Amino acid sequence: MSIWFNQLLTLEDLHDFPRDRIADHLQFEWVEVGPDFLKLSMPVNEKVKQPYGLLHGGISCVIAETVGGIASALVIDREKFYCFGLEINANHVRSARDGKVTATCSPLHLGRTTHVWDIKIHDEKGKLVCVSRHTVTIVPIQF
Repeated sequence: MSIWFNQLLTLEDLHDFPRDRIADHLQFEWVEVGPDFLKLSMPVNEKVKQPYGLLHGGISCVIAETVGGIASALVIDREKFYCFGLEINANHVRSARDGKVTATCSPLHLGRTTHVWDIKIHDEKGKLVCVSRHTVTIVPIQF
């Protein structure tokens, strides 16, 4: 059983979600969709590094908030609800200098008014770069 509102959600459904936003600027790419997880990757290039040549911690937060927010949007009925990020935290446990990083997002809690997501970011060697928790609020659309 899938957690997604669209029980038939596929990777192809995610290719245009989102477009013309920060995700495009940072070259995010959807990698995998499972019954209860999403994976999103991005290249570690010069535009996402801090002065010491390492992946900027804020960029790790951007990829985590992106995958967590979109995961919430895919769980809810978007004709009836909006979702907005409430909180994000991140522990940067290892640096990334090049290659790609991949964020894997899975739910810790899927409630009526909040979702809490666990996001782990790994480098190409499978080493943990960052662990993040993202809390999203679910609010009804006012008609």
